Amino acid sequence: MKKIAFAALTLFLTPLTVAGFGLSDIIWGISDYFDTTRVENTGLTVFPTLIIPMGGEYEAMGTAYTAVARDASFFDANPAASSRLQYTELTLMHNNLIADTNMESAVYTVRFGDLGLAVGGKFLHVPFTEYDIAGVQQSAVRYTETVAGLNVSYNFLNSFNFHGISAGTTLKAAYRHVPPVIAPGQSAVGVMADFGLLTRFNVLKFFPSRQKNFSAGLTARNIGPPVLDEPLPSSVVGGIAWAPINPMLLAFDLSMPIMPFSDDPPEPLGYAGGVAVQVTDFFAAQSGFLLRGGNPRITLGGRLDLSDIRFHVNYTLDMTTQTDRLDRFSVMAALNLGDGGRADFQRRVEEYYLDSLVAYAAGEFEATVALAERALELDPRFHPAAETRDTAARLLALQSRLDAIRFGEDLPPTEAAEPEPAEDQEQTTDRR
Repeated sequence: MKKIAFAALTLFLTPLTVAGFGLSDIIWGISDYFDTTRVENTGLTVFPTLIIPMGGEYEAMGTAYTAVARDASFFDANPAASSRLQYTELTLMHNNLIADTNMESAVYTVRFGDLGLAVGGKFLHVPFTEYDIAGVQQSAVRYTETVAGLNVSYNFLNSFNFHGISAGTTLKAAYRHVPPVIAPGQSAVGVMADFGLLTRFNVLKFFPSRQKNFSAGLTARNIGPPVLDEPLPSSVVGGIAWAPINPMLLAFDLSMPIMPFSDDPPEPLGYAGGVAVQVTDFFAAQSGFLLRGGNPRITLGGRLDLSDIRFHVNYTLDMTTQTDRLDRFSVMAALNLGDGGRADFQRRVEEYYLDSLVAYAAGEFEATVALAERALELDPRFHPAAETRDTAARLLALQSRLDAIRFGEDLPPTEAAEPEPAEDQEQTTDRR
């Protein structure tokens, strides 16, 4: 099975890569089409590492991920998502950018019920070599940018029928190291924060599943003071995602750059769209389009799911891609560290609930109430168990009333009718 999976991944990525090398003309044509979006203030912000995707599905779907946010790359997309991830994960990513520019990233995320926590960071490094007039190497240094963040989120109003509204924030610190031989006095430290909201529900759902098929998200990213009088790449991003059929997911993001601590005009609006298709149980494909500041970007990706590890490979084609070398690739490996027993817990709840349905079908209403109560003791928000318990309790009360009538016994005090005074009874009889 693993050999088949790797073969499928290779067959998928190889033609995409070859096709990518032939798409440079298309990219330039798209860029010319969107030429009106180029403005003088594009790219005037500091710490570009903040807006470079780590990798994973976020990058593969063209960054249209604000409302999707279902793997560790949510760290860049929406800080509210850590309270919704299914598994505890350790994720490592490598992104091969322009020429010798590379970026390494790592994210660890864990969830405790409705509380999600994550820690992550990324490290961008660019080598510089100095030569003298004779061509002799004098020094070799690196320009680096490091970003580290701590995330917390909580899912409010979560229940069986409503998946709640998640709110989260990621506090981040960034450090830029510029060697003095390149430009003295340019190293700097910055602080910023991301804020996000995320919710999921059903809209135009054409397949049976307990998972909601529509989601909406809103984030404010990289909000912080200027660094050396240069503004951060701050933005407000809204996104939606919709699964019309089970194996397909469509997503769209609208990004509005802002300059909250600067008088400079922001960049124009940015647009991102993406699609993800679950081809088999172990393989999924993604693609996306991003337009930001007049630089259109097309991304193609593939995800391979094994038992306890997941691999994700992306190829991005834009105006910085060089078709004579293998750059603009990213690779992700995510280690599944379990779900903290949540699946087993939910299985026990559902077993009690199903047993209560069996008892209900057999007319054993007392057993139905007891089993439904056991399910609710474990999970008070499991509404189907509460509905089954209440229905069985009403039937028990009705059965008790009918038995009392049949045997001529007094009705239970809570259900017996108030006796009418004798005179009123006679008047009632006369009126009839």
